[in-house]
Amino acid sequence: MLPGSPLVELLLIAGGVALLYAGAELLVSGASDVALAVGLKASTVGVTVVAFATTAPELFVSLLGAVTVSTDIGLGAIVGSNVANIGLVLGISALIRPLDVSETVLRRHVPFMVLAALLLVGLGWDGRIGLVDGVVLLATLVAFTAAVLRNVQQNQSAISDEQRDEMPDAKARDVAAVVGGIVALVLGSRWLIDGGESLLSAAGFSDIFIGLTVLALGTSLPELAASVVAAVRGEAEFSVGNVVGSNIYNILAVIGIVAVVTPIGVAPSVRGFEFPALLTFTAVAVGMMAYGERITRVNGAVLTVGYGAFVYLLLP
Repeated sequence: MLPGSPLVELLLIAGGVALLYAGAELLVSGASDVALAVGLKASTVGVTVVAFATTAPELFVSLLGAVTVSTDIGLGAIVGSNVANIGLVLGISALIRPLDVSETVLRRHVPFMVLAALLLVGLGWDGRIGLVDGVVLLATLVAFTAAVLRNVQQNQSAISDEQRDEMPDAKARDVAAVVGGIVALVLGSRWLIDGGESLLSAAGFSDIFIGLTVLALGTSLPELAASVVAAVRGEAEFSVGNVVGSNIYNILAVIGIVAVVTPIGVAPSVRGFEFPALLTFTAVAVGMMAYGERITRVNGAVLTVGYGAFVYLLLP
């Protein structure tokens, strides 16, 4: 097999996705055990620890793509990943089992998801997301983190001594899992970028299409795996919290950091289709969550079909 051949690039993509998945599983498992050891609720774990952990692939892919290839890669990966999180991850999870939405996620975290989407579209509407825009996104991330920590503090104070005695202890292997997961994510994202960019560029596809499809779907696999497993186990709060938190971190943390490192150009086609699609999927998901505080199987089917239509319309 020659370097740069289609088979090599396909193997790189497959290996990258596999490493991203394995790394996210290690990171999620270790971080979740540590968080549960200090008494965090399932919904809070989903929207914070696991959401941040499963956002790591988007961070690595977007940073590496922006620095070594094109900022279109990073922007496309984030917009595509957020749409995939709602349409594919929530959709498939709800098809497996209807998802109840906790009041904490609906009242305290969903508004930040909406705000993040509006900020991305608003700041990028002039065709560029620069240093100042990145600082605004990161400042909003600080506000979100402060709100979450305040909620965690309130929950911690409500834990009785008996409940504390029943909590598991954090183990050294959990910390090792977190470190191993990060290493796998770094390597996996590098392989995914190399394989996906080379293969699709050779076929004549644009950087934004590459980011919106292969990379976005690849980096959404950790969220999909975590949420589907949670749905199967009947832990709906975990599934919904994971998607909401991931969409918040994708924009506020990843785009914020990339914009501080290097300005992000926003193509007219992104403002004309991808941004409206992101706002539409976000609005539909929020409406479904607010109506009866549950995402039904019918809702899941609508989201999944909607995501299929989104990918179809992206085809050149």
